[in-house]
Amino acid sequence: MQVRYPARAAVSLSCIPVALLGVLWLMPQTASGQTSQGPNDSGSNNNPNQAEHAPNSAANNSNAEILQELEQMRARIQELETKLKQQSNMPPSSTAAGASSQASNNFMSQPAKRGDDGQTQATATPQPEKAEPFAFGDFTWLNGNPRTKAPAFDSKFFTAEIRADVDYIYDFAHPQDNSISGSSEVFRANEVQTTQLGVGGDFHYDNVRARLMTQLGMYSQTTPRNDASPARGQWTLADAYRYVSEAYGGYHFNTLHGINVDAGIFMSYIGLFSYYNFDNWAYQPSYVSSNTPWFFNGVRVQIFPTEHLKIEPWFINGWQSYGQFNHRHGLGGQILWRPNSWLSILGNQYGLGADTLGIPGRIRYHTDNSIQVKYYDHPDRLLDKMAFSLTGDAGCEHGGGVSCAGNSVHVVNGQRQLWPKQSFLGFMLYNRFWFRKDLFALTLGGGKINNPGRYLVLLPPINGATAASGTPYFTENPGDPFKAWDASTTFDWMPSQYITFRWEYNHRAANVPYFSGPGGVTPPGGNTGPPGSFVPGFAPDLRESENRLNMAILVKF
Repeated sequence: MQVRYPARAAVSLSCIPVALLGVLWLMPQTASGQTSQGPNDSGSNNNPNQAEHAPNSAANNSNAEILQELEQMRARIQELETKLKQQSNMPPSSTAAGASSQASNNFMSQPAKRGDDGQTQATATPQPEKAEPFAFGDFTWLNGNPRTKAPAFDSKFFTAEIRADVDYIYDFAHPQDNSISGSSEVFRANEVQTTQLGVGGDFHYDNVRARLMTQLGMYSQTTPRNDASPARGQWTLADAYRYVSEAYGGYHFNTLHGINVDAGIFMSYIGLFSYYNFDNWAYQPSYVSSNTPWFFNGVRVQIFPTEHLKIEPWFINGWQSYGQFNHRHGLGGQILWRPNSWLSILGNQYGLGADTLGIPGRIRYHTDNSIQVKYYDHPDRLLDKMAFSLTGDAGCEHGGGVSCAGNSVHVVNGQRQLWPKQSFLGFMLYNRFWFRKDLFALTLGGGKINNPGRYLVLLPPINGATAASGTPYFTENPGDPFKAWDASTTFDWMPSQYITFRWEYNHRAANVPYFSGPGGVTPPGGNTGPPGSFVPGFAPDLRESENRLNMAILVKF
């Protein structure tokens, strides 16, 4: 857009240097051998007698006054030019151009007008860039959020990320096959194991974005095992995605406070805790987190209307699934609100997915809601910070032989059938204390669930059972009861923002035999027959409670 300036202002200021030159030219000369003229003389004076009679002191005084006035004018002009240059949005290329630009500054702030040629004249200064979402505060204290304040490797194109999670789990039951049941975070007892080694990072250039993170170690076996969708169809989806925890690409739109559109495998924060243990306050989260999705495969749109709010709808294949369980997608979304640096409110909603393999009429609904509050923050004290997180979940399934509302009677093919209640209800509460400028931390927490029908209960790995195979030793039929609770104490030593040394005690209990006992869950001689199948003469040793010590080294760059 061409910017036009008022002609009068331009002419007035551009005349100042010309007038100044004229005054300087008219000044009496003070060089040696010449006599200055008086202020009232209109022409040259060739009469030496008059020149000799002119008082030298009066001439000198007049010259000094004129020079003083000119110096004041020059200083005033420079002052005006400096002020106008600071106000102007167009850097001057010369003195005259600078004067014109400065004179037009007040005009630039007026409402838009049309010039004589119909072109719009400049009306306002450019608007400042909108604030980056959630950049107004420090949220490294949050449960489920990494506490690193700066990436170790960063560039304009790529931000690298490396994660390592190595643990030693001491199980007081000493299962003979070293196998732990009922967890999506710990899997082997009394051994050193690499739970996850992740290498990858974020790619970002010209508004195009992508993220890749690997999952080498135990996660590469245990996470695909909990997804039944690869049993439907060909191409072995579990193997295709086995070593990838995140893999997506997308685009960032510079509107509102940002909009991201991504497609691929991305993290789910249903249950608050992160899939990566480095980010969490505890190593073994309660059931509300451990039994709900860690990832989705689909499309998400992250909308940031303000720097305090995120709205994120999802279109996904299903409930933590690589593919579809039936001929139906799942829909869901997240709303995250952080009005200030000490409060975070998160809501995840899911619905319409048919997520039971082979039963297309059974539809799932789930709501997950969390609040986190940092209620104490005194960095100069020994106990420098305190915060809590509270999460509540509820859900159900209806159709295909089950009911949300409770036991109900339905007529199917002329016969009356009782459809039992299939629901989920649970909560978890954690409180964390930081000491010595976040060098140490102590977390106390636990939770409880009630899940009749067991559709969100993690299947014990009896004889190699998977989510697709099931097992007769631990059924997941409509009406099967399951209630469980747990408590934990976690101590962290964090000598660097990139590493955590963690010690944790867990007590977990259920109303039915569920946890690995001393006899283990593996038949003598190893797994026998198809995964999860019945083995004559074998019975898994399942107990109603377990006690563990979790020790881990967690690294994130």
